[in-house]
Amino acid sequence: MSGALDIRDLGLRINGHEVLADVDLRLEPGTITGLVGESGSGKSMTALAVMRLLPPRSAVTGRATLNGADLLTLPEARMCQIRGNRIAMIFQEPMTALNPLMSIGDQVAETLLTHSDISRTKAMEIARERLNRVGLTPPRFPLTLYPHELSGGQRQRVAIALAIAQRPEWLIADEPTTALDVTTQAQILDLLRDLVRSEGMGLLLITHDLAVVAGMADRVAVMQAGRIVEEGPTEALFRAQSHPYTRQLFAASRHRPEQVENPADDTPILRVRDAVREYTLPRPGLFQPHALLRAVNGVSFDLNDGESLGLVGESGCGKSTLARAILGLDPLQGGEIQLDGEKVTAGRSMPASMRAKVQVVFQDPYGSFDPRHRVARLIAEPFHLTGRPKDWRDRVDRALEEVGLHPADGDRFIHEFSGGQRQRIAIARALIIRPRLIVLDEAVSALDVRVRAQVLDLLARLRREHGLAYLFITHDLSVVRAITDRVLVMEKGHVVEDGPTERVVTAPEHPYTRRLIAAAPEIPAEWSPS
Repeated sequence: MSGALDIRDLGLRINGHEVLADVDLRLEPGTITGLVGESGSGKSMTALAVMRLLPPRSAVTGRATLNGADLLTLPEARMCQIRGNRIAMIFQEPMTALNPLMSIGDQVAETLLTHSDISRTKAMEIARERLNRVGLTPPRFPLTLYPHELSGGQRQRVAIALAIAQRPEWLIADEPTTALDVTTQAQILDLLRDLVRSEGMGLLLITHDLAVVAGMADRVAVMQAGRIVEEGPTEALFRAQSHPYTRQLFAASRHRPEQVENPADDTPILRVRDAVREYTLPRPGLFQPHALLRAVNGVSFDLNDGESLGLVGESGCGKSTLARAILGLDPLQGGEIQLDGEKVTAGRSMPASMRAKVQVVFQDPYGSFDPRHRVARLIAEPFHLTGRPKDWRDRVDRALEEVGLHPADGDRFIHEFSGGQRQRIAIARALIIRPRLIVLDEAVSALDVRVRAQVLDLLARLRREHGLAYLFITHDLSVVRAITDRVLVMEKGHVVEDGPTERVVTAPEHPYTRRLIAAAPEIPAEWSPS
């Protein structure tokens, strides 16, 4: 049995800038501690300091004691034995945490081979069991798959399997369910809870989702500007919320943008009829044939001018695949998509004038920008569809102001901005050529509650001012309820429910929709401050 992980007076400076100060946090074995706060508050840096995974020119003070050993002063060779074996970490972005050149089976087995005296055959057997446990079962998910062949949620499952490969005493989970749909999130949270309860593992759960903390954590600590401002048993803290910053977080989690007054008309900007999209799956064996996966199977719907339509479902249900077909990035094997009355074709055959009518905002704003270019050039990229006007910089400046940034920000690089600011820049890029439709693919799922509330307000305002239509792809039902007029629910390539958002959320008709809503975490109503 491990002892407590005791963090005392933890301080951190990077290039002389104070990031953490006087952080005290005692983590008991067999318990779950939630660490919440907005982006930049120091949550992840606290975890990285304990793991000794900090960037160059970092200066750490204080102690992080485990079984009498101060992790902050141990030799690096000793820390290499501890990482992955006694303390493991799940990172927020699985694609950057996984090796793109190694299969998923090899990556999980590598941890076992590094820390255990077992054969490669045995390591692969255990890797298969760990991947099975996080829901990546054969034959659809053979050990030979590579990370790029998986969805974001599936990659996060691989990262979790890798972290629990050695059954560590302590697990630090940094936003482990951000990329997951509600049913997968529930499964992963159940798995983490079971590991804590059955094996006495301690878990530090870093998240911006207060509902997840309410359902998971025994204790919760609230972090602001590198300091812990409030800490205590979860229910007591939720009921009291004694610090003003804690109250701000809770208010943002319940925030809904001002409703747009009947902006839509009955003219479809997007018409999808019997859409079919198929993929060839990897061979299950050397001499076995390829199988086909019908990711989108006979989907039909209309999206009217000025309407906000939500598209929800589990990872792998076909949401993003359908979005790629709508954007003209992937061809259909059946059916038809029309944009403003014209047939959408994939690849170079889709005219630039049609592409200019639809733009996209991705889940990961940093990954969708070229870090070598300044923000003004990045925002101006869509002008290649319409021709760059002489006043292009003035238009960029106006777009930056529309999303709440300053024209001078156009001269900076994308790495100089926070996650929420990057998403605002992505929205500015989508707006620059005044499209009719914006596809938002998990555009707010990685944002903390306060920034998410700001971006949802921004999207509602821009829709009201410009008459935009939105196709909002998300796994977060609270976001769907806040921003959409109507919602489609997808299961295994089919649309199983379609209706006004409030009706679908409060009185779902299809069993699958009911399962999605039941799986969504909620803060108990009785925990609201009196």
